[in-house]
Amino acid sequence: MAAESLENAGRETGVELVVETQGSAGFTRLDPALIAAADGVILAHDVPVRDKDRFAGKPTVDVGVKAGINRPGELIAEVRQKAARGETTAPATAGTPVERTGESGEGYGTKLRKWLMSGVSYMVPFVAAGGLLIAIGFALGGYKVNKAPSVMDHFVWSQTDSWAALMFQIGGVAFAFLVPVLAGYIAYGIADRPGLVPGFVGGSIALTINAGFLGGLAAGLISGAVVTAIQRVRIPQALRGIMPVVVIPLISSAVVGFLMFVVIGKPIATAQKGMTDWLSGLSGANAVLLGALLGLMMCFDLGGPVNKVAYTFATAGIAVSDPSDSAMKVMAAVMAAGMVPPLAMALATTVRGRLFTETERENGKAAWVLGASFISEGAIPFAAADPLRVIPSAMVGGALTGALSMAFGATLRAPHGGVFVVPLIGNPFLYLIAVAAGVCVSTGLVVALKTLRGSAPGAPGGEREKGEHGQAARAGAADREQPVAA
Repeated sequence: MAAESLENAGRETGVELVVETQGSAGFTRLDPALIAAADGVILAHDVPVRDKDRFAGKPTVDVGVKAGINRPGELIAEVRQKAARGETTAPATAGTPVERTGESGEGYGTKLRKWLMSGVSYMVPFVAAGGLLIAIGFALGGYKVNKAPSVMDHFVWSQTDSWAALMFQIGGVAFAFLVPVLAGYIAYGIADRPGLVPGFVGGSIALTINAGFLGGLAAGLISGAVVTAIQRVRIPQALRGIMPVVVIPLISSAVVGFLMFVVIGKPIATAQKGMTDWLSGLSGANAVLLGALLGLMMCFDLGGPVNKVAYTFATAGIAVSDPSDSAMKVMAAVMAAGMVPPLAMALATTVRGRLFTETERENGKAAWVLGASFISEGAIPFAAADPLRVIPSAMVGGALTGALSMAFGATLRAPHGGVFVVPLIGNPFLYLIAVAAGVCVSTGLVVALKTLRGSAPGAPGGEREKGEHGQAARAGAADREQPVAA
């Protein structure tokens, strides 16, 4: 979404802008020659930028993804101003991390959010793959598949039960990586590559002592802090070569292991058990209220940290071989609520297209598929353009859907998939009713609020707007510069 906003702003201002996206699907590196020719660099990210030393020595603007979506024109203007003034980042040297401009002024709350998002973003593919494999295993082999013997000892090609056991056991192995990956990449977000070893070690210890996701969070934060502290110690030049390979992994793993096993592991494991017991005991009005709260969180920032907290809470409950009924209800409520915002925006652009710009109507077509697939980020372009109308409307619909899903007793063993995993949902008909109810309410609210405003600013057909756009295009073309890499 940020990439699209920046590219559109570049076209409007006549600036040649080339984007490199770094997501869970990997990334294609920009040509080094293009980077060398660029006037400046815009980094819009909520997790660490990979190989950011490539951009050292360039005028740089470093912001979060939200800024890239909401104010791309300002970012382009800012980086061009820095280029005109000759402001650059420090050149990279061997063994020296490139500083991110603006990071020193960030508060600890912002930094903590980025660190946690780093861990969660790397964990989610394991959640999706493992959870879906486990769900397929249950669908093929029934609820007794978790009692099946190891497929290493017993596997018959022609028997469905053997394939069910295979899917279930592969999914279980994938799920076993959740906590170590979460901890490892939280530490990576804090301390870069040296944080990976103690992070994975601490996360594995959290799994061993039954400290669960809370233990993984603690292990990741502690690992990053320990590695950062070690890196600040001045050492002789002769020893610097072995620091990242031997000294830092050895000392940090020992310290993190000691803290997890001896100091904080048991209290965290107790807290994790208490949370699990509380979740298992939920019923009646309490369960409905929890569903509404989780629905609000899922729709508050559409894939942001609050959304990820609710999603991680739900997946933590089903990341076991035999999840409780309450945990599966929570997972169902979270996925249902997360589908509401993009589906509601898609429906709104269909029934009241004149209230939306041409670009928003095109985004609405894609939002049908994104919403059906449980990709809440499909509503981000709408929320970025009109947050005061879109976000509250989405939250109301999401809260209703979450509450209804819990009230109907819908369950879900898969952590992802949207409507494509309906066969794996308990009470699927009522579940779809809950989703439809939330979508209709959100659609009605956003249409009503936008109707009070009138036709969308920037909608095609306005003479004044056409004139303004024409002037902007002419001014931008006259002021064309060298490419800005983003």
